[in-house]
Amino acid sequence: MKKNMKVIVSIITLVVIAAIFAFNQYDKKGVYSTTNYYLDTVNEISVINVRKSKADKILPGADKVVLDINNAMSSHLPSSEVSKINDNAGISPVKVSNDTFKVIQKSIAYSKLTNGKFDIAIGPLTSMWNIGNDKARVPEKSEIDKALPLINSDNIILNSKNTTVYLKEKGMKLDLGGIAKGYCADKVAEYLKENGVDNAIVNLGGNIYVMGKNEVKKDFVVGIQNPLQKSSDSMASVKLSNKSIVTSGIYERFLEKDGKIYHHMLDPDTGYPFDNELSSVTIFSDKSVDGDALSTSIYGLGLENGMKKVKSMDGIDAVFITKDNKVYITDGIRKDFKILDDKYTLVN
Repeated sequence: MKKNMKVIVSIITLVVIAAIFAFNQYDKKGVYSTTNYYLDTVNEISVINVRKSKADKILPGADKVVLDINNAMSSHLPSSEVSKINDNAGISPVKVSNDTFKVIQKSIAYSKLTNGKFDIAIGPLTSMWNIGNDKARVPEKSEIDKALPLINSDNIILNSKNTTVYLKEKGMKLDLGGIAKGYCADKVAEYLKENGVDNAIVNLGGNIYVMGKNEVKKDFVVGIQNPLQKSSDSMASVKLSNKSIVTSGIYERFLEKDGKIYHHMLDPDTGYPFDNELSSVTIFSDKSVDGDALSTSIYGLGLENGMKKVKSMDGIDAVFITKDNKVYITDGIRKDFKILDDKYTLVN
């Protein structure tokens, strides 16, 4: 199947489709891709400047990496390890795979780093709001108040010797939606490198990791989505190589009721969507798992505190876009950052 894929500019976008599928595709420029629908989103993995025989051999394995993580970490699958953990909350520990254990361990560390703005124990809230699904609704305040005490990653008990996970309180639920795609992108990149692929794009529903160079042996130019547009238009671009880029924005998934918009990024402290001056935050990092966990939590911290947090971390850069179209960036990406839409103003 042919597809006119622009490899030089990879646009961050969220595509919604209703089927699980995987197929290989070939582009005249020498780009081979596989597309699937796991982790509740469309994923595309592209290898660049390799032989077709090698791509045909490698790409099915890349699909399997994504499928395995989906099957272990999706809270929507009754058979997943996360669902088993949730089903046994307050009852007994559950033995899990090394991948799931590592993700939960990393998540707890990020909860401490962000003062609880990132907390995978947020499951009781996300399942209640259900934003992005047909049954999305605005919960009653009494329901939210009842769920809030359950959101506490300190009550996630890990046993590294037995690789077990135990939720201390009945009613607790884990939701790895804010970190699983990032971990998966890193695993796919690792798999590709182990199989001799030097240049690739891993795009897991907008969690993008670019490896090496594009088909003309230059850095990739990755677009940052325009928060004012529902399409994949970019408001800025950044040149990147061997980097992850993850965006969280109020335009991605939302619920509208009585003229009010409720976006999908929920504050573990209030039970309602984060409410601040930002429309989106984009995180650049060496590891996508870091960018995934940070994008939402840094958004939750707001512009001033979020910028301070990013500047205090090695190897992390960010783009902040405010609701009045002002753009703030960190120094590490300054020379490679370019605004494409004159509605936006670079402030710092």
